[in-house]
Amino acid sequence: MTAAARRRLGGGLAAVLGGVGFQAQEAIAQEVLDLPAEDRLLSPDLELVYRIGSAGAEAEWEEFSSVPSLWFDGEGNLHLMDQTGGFLGLARIVVVDPAGGLVTEFGRAGDGPGEFRAPRQMYVWADGSTMVEDIRHMGYHLFSPGGEFERMVRQDMGSDMRPERTGTRSVVGGQWDSSRGEEGRGILRFDLSSDEVSEQTLVEAWAPREPEARDHEARDLEDMVRAQWGFEPELLFDALPSGGVAFSDSSAYAIKLTDPSGAVARILRRPIRPLPVTESMRREERERRLERLRNPSVNVRGNRSPEVMTTLNFLVEGQMREVENMRFYPEVPVVAAVRTTWDGTLWVQRSVEPGAEEPGSIDVLAPDGRYLGTLAPDVLEMPGAFGPGGLVAFVETDAFDVPVITVRRLPPEIR
Repeated sequence: MTAAARRRLGGGLAAVLGGVGFQAQEAIAQEVLDLPAEDRLLSPDLELVYRIGSAGAEAEWEEFSSVPSLWFDGEGNLHLMDQTGGFLGLARIVVVDPAGGLVTEFGRAGDGPGEFRAPRQMYVWADGSTMVEDIRHMGYHLFSPGGEFERMVRQDMGSDMRPERTGTRSVVGGQWDSSRGEEGRGILRFDLSSDEVSEQTLVEAWAPREPEARDHEARDLEDMVRAQWGFEPELLFDALPSGGVAFSDSSAYAIKLTDPSGAVARILRRPIRPLPVTESMRREERERRLERLRNPSVNVRGNRSPEVMTTLNFLVEGQMREVENMRFYPEVPVVAAVRTTWDGTLWVQRSVEPGAEEPGSIDVLAPDGRYLGTLAPDVLEMPGAFGPGGLVAFVETDAFDVPVITVRRLPPEIR
């Protein structure tokens, strides 16, 4: 039986057994842990380590415009990407030491090697090496721990990745697999330790629908406009310190933990039912997406060339047509985010009713799967980055809408 056939069979079985893609994987798991149904609320005391940024920043280097990505390295240095003028504007990488002082900053706009045209995301390994995704360069810039440009990587690795903390330059990323002529979605591991990038499928995840055909070499703009689905279960994941991954691929509360080979070794589940989708939810979700398209948050003032504006207008118009005809899943997935700390503790954020402004509560699960407790939204939000020794970073804004980065330290019991 082919891999595609196995995935179709697994998806069909999941639909028959409950429609959330959980039961098909449960059969091959080594261990299933049922966690308590009742929340045990936590009230941790976080130590303030430092705070940088704000409109009143004393040093020029900490005058930030927008911070779309930040990561810690193994020494506790915080790396952040600061953008001015949206993703088509200027960008730089700033590295801050564990005391809040400047280590270095690098990166500039341009068309040459190591120069940014449209940086989108940044990723950092434990040794301080940095990778910056640049959508107009159609690749990734790789920088040494000191910020020196090394090379470009042109291989498609998706848009949501996690650097592995196993001492190698590798990342894991979630993708639909139709680019390789297959059906379904999975988590892939990319090894960037040499000029020849290698990849392997780490996890074949449950696919809630048949993927659209994707030709990554196609230049037709219509290929970039995809059908819209409401409340589709996302493939949520993060890298574990052991070399495996923790992931959620269904509407249920079922967190799968793999070993370094990608085999599911444990499933953690709580008896929390997905929220049924109503007609008013469908109507409001469609209107929210249309409103975002009418009033995009991406600022393109840094590049108003006729070519760029024509392309953006075409894409927006196509997306609006798809939103008008979007389809919906019957339930709102329980899980909204899965993150792991450097010690292997899981932070699982639960979803809220669509349209709610407040984020969901966060369940904290020990590396062995035990339920440690729940953080209410008014106690602690999901950090923007986790670091060694319990370090966490949060990005907020001051009264003038200027980014402020706060670094705190978690108490040992929830690291």
